[in-house]
Formats: sequence, structure tokens, C-alpha cells
Amino acid sequence: MERGNHTVTEFILVGFTTDPVMQLVLFVVFLGVYSLTVVANATLIVLICNDSRLHTPMYFFIGNLSFLDLWYSSVYTPKILMTCISEDKSISFAGCVCQFFFSAGLAYTECYLLAAMAYDRYMAISKPLRYAQAMSIKLCAFLVASSYLGAFINSSIITKRTFALDFCSGNVIDDFFCDLLPLVKLACGRKDGYQAILYFLLASNVITPTVLILASYLFIIGAILRIRSTQGRLKAFSTCSSHLVSVTLYYGSILYIYSRPRSSYSLDTDKIVSTFYTVVFPMLNPMIYSLRNKDVKEALNKLIK
Repeated sequence: MERGNHTVTEFILVGFTTDPVMQLVLFVVFLGVYSLTVVANATLIVLICNDSRLHTPMYFFIGNLSFLDLWYSSVYTPKILMTCISEDKSISFAGCVCQFFFSAGLAYTECYLLAAMAYDRYMAISKPLRYAQAMSIKLCAFLVASSYLGAFINSSIITKRTFALDFCSGNVIDDFFCDLLPLVKLACGRKDGYQAILYFLLASNVITPTVLILASYLFIIGAILRIRSTQGRLKAFSTCSSHLVSVTLYYGSILYIYSRPRSSYSLDTDKIVSTFYTVVFPMLNPMIYSLRNKDVKEALNKLIK
């Protein structure tokens, strides 16, 4: 990978605070969140694999989302924990590249996967009798594989272009991980071509899945309104309420950070929002999809017994 004129061998992650007491508090908090994330997502994956009642397209996507969140959280949290308890805040150039690559790839994958899940909910509500046949295992596997493939191709492009920038403003990243905006802030020189690629990737990986999700929900609303009974409408809406909450939380935080005008950027605020979609959100997802889900509760009780 080509670098700029100023050779950078490592970066320094500022993190959240330099106060030793607060760092210890944050270590305990992040360790608790990460432990819960691993246990919750791993448990949901085991339940979906072991219980035949959960071998449906919807749970196939939920299981893949849990695996993705497990991986996603592991890209950030171990390094955050090390930064909290260690005096060494550095991360090597290669380590930063790897973290950035997987961070972008998994974030884009989640955008595509949530769009695929919206299509799945549309098929379940609008064509319930043909749902199992329409959403075959081959189609579901294709949608998941395509999500990963498209996301990591785009991630490789943005990673190569980002780390080819000339980091002439130092190597101190005012964040807790190698994120796009703090890295671009360290770069100098002409960035017009880079920004054009960045806007293209934002449109293809975030805006396009958002439009597909909105279109799916417009069709879902139309299908729900055609249901005559109130109870039937409520039941149909409840099948996609968890996904709607998940989409709102994830896309809301992503769009807040990367779709604002440059003049309104605030690294301190962005750290808090980034913490939500990188660390907290992977913990919330299994709860969102299981707390009100009778099938998952029954599968958990069966597993415990």
C-alpha cells in the first residue's frame, strides 16, 4: 500500500479521557458490555442452529446478524480495553489499516444485511403463503454472501485511498479507533478525488440500502393496510417491529456522523455516537430480536432444561 510523503509507522489513539480513574471506570464498563455482547449473540446463534422451529428465513438472517455483531464488536472493544489500562496508546500503521478495513467492511455489510432483512419482512407480510418458497435457503445465502462481498470490495477501495493520503499533521488520532474522519483530519494536500470516492461509497453503501429499506416498508405498510382485521394488522406489524427498531438505531447513528456538513463536525460528540454503533449496538441487537419473541424464549427454555 502506497503511503504519502510523510512516513507514519504508528498512530496514537487519544481515547476518551486521560484521567486514570475514568479510564479504569471505562475499562469495567466496556468489559461488561463486551462480555454481554459475546454471550448474548453466541447464545442466539446456538439457539437458532439447535432448534428446528427457528430454521426459517427470518432467523437465518438474525443468526447472521448476530455473527456479524460478534465480529464487529471484536474489531473495536479489545483495543479499547487495552487503551484504557495501558500507558501505551499506540497502534501500528498495519494494525490501523486492518482495523479500518474490517471496521468499514463490517459496517457496510450490516447496512446491506438490514436491507435484505427488510425485503424478507416484506415477503413474509405481503405473500405469507409463498413466503417459504420465495425466500429459499439459496436466496437467503446469496443475499448474505452478496452483502459481505459488496461491502468488503468497497472497504478495500476506501482503505487503500485513505492510507495513501499524506499524514502531515501528525499521528495522533483523536478517537478510540482508526476512524475515517479523524484520519482525514490528519491528512493534507488535495483531497478532491478522495472526497468524490468517499461520497460515492457513502451513497452506494449507506444511502442505497436506506432507500431499499424505505421502499420495502412502504410496500409493507400497503400490505398491512389491506388486512381487514385490526388484530391481523397488529400481528403483521409486530413481525417487523424489531427490525424497524434495529434499522432506526443503526442508520440513525451512521447517518448522523457521516452525512452532516463538515462545519458541524464535533469529534467529542462523534466519539459518543461512534461508541453506540460500534460497541453498544451489537449488544442491543440480540435483545431487540429476542425479548419479545416467543419462539426464542421457548428455544432458550428448552436449551436450559
